[in-house]
Amino acid sequence: MQGSGNDFIIIDNRQLIFPAENRVELVEKLCRRGTGVGADGLILLEDDPEVDFRWRFYNADGSEAEMCGNGGRCAARFAYLQGIAGAEMAFTTLAGPVRARIDGELVKLEMTRPFGQSLGLTLDCAGSVEKFDFINTGVPHVVITVAEDLDQVALAERGSRIRYHQEFAPAGTNVNFIRINDEHCLSIRTYERGVEGETLACGTGSVAAALLASEAGQVSSPTRVITQSGESLTIYFKKAGLDFTEVFLEGGAVIVYKGVIDAAFLEVNIRPGRIGT
Repeated sequence: MQGSGNDFIIIDNRQLIFPAENRVELVEKLCRRGTGVGADGLILLEDDPEVDFRWRFYNADGSEAEMCGNGGRCAARFAYLQGIAGAEMAFTTLAGPVRARIDGELVKLEMTRPFGQSLGLTLDCAGSVEKFDFINTGVPHVVITVAEDLDQVALAERGSRIRYHQEFAPAGTNVNFIRINDEHCLSIRTYERGVEGETLACGTGSVAAALLASEAGQVSSPTRVITQSGESLTIYFKKAGLDFTEVFLEGGAVIVYKGVIDAAFLEVNIRPGRIGT
């Protein structure tokens, strides 16, 4: 499935069919483009006695992440189409429980409450000073507002330096570059942790961008975020004192294809120094 260009392998794992051993290597192998299925991440849906389901979200490098907005929207529509949940649902993530509502291909996802926001920060990156804002919208996000065309931003170089900066060690951070278009619209490019490069869209990054731009008085809710794929996401939110509440991410979630992974492909070849079979 894909949501605004962010693509995912999604598996109904309620019967625990997905191998638990060597999971990092297996996820990395499946998500690798060219030699695997190819995806920005892999999502497993599993049983949860308190909500409709719980998810396990893995980045393309096999690391498990707390939250992913676009992945959450795709998982929600998958659950609805598979009869796992109704049109209104709740599911558990490592960042906490979230709710979603399905309307055709459109999914509106309630985000976990953001925290840790800070404005007007600076970072010394190999002699170059980066001015940025920060917030955690389920995962950590740096947001940098630029005046120039976003296509001119050296995203791979600048994004990587910030993502791996000791200030954010050991987990690292996602890095977003945004340009304000008007009071209800901004454009974004994201260097995504775990993918270790640019993705065509990032849901939690789009939320982070809208909230921080609002805090700076640049946009208001609802905010349309134009992603690198050319598709847009809509962010809804309310401001309550120093906090944001009722934060929602809305956009399309599309099935690209359905398939069966060959059993032989699931055999993981362990590299020297790794333990497994």
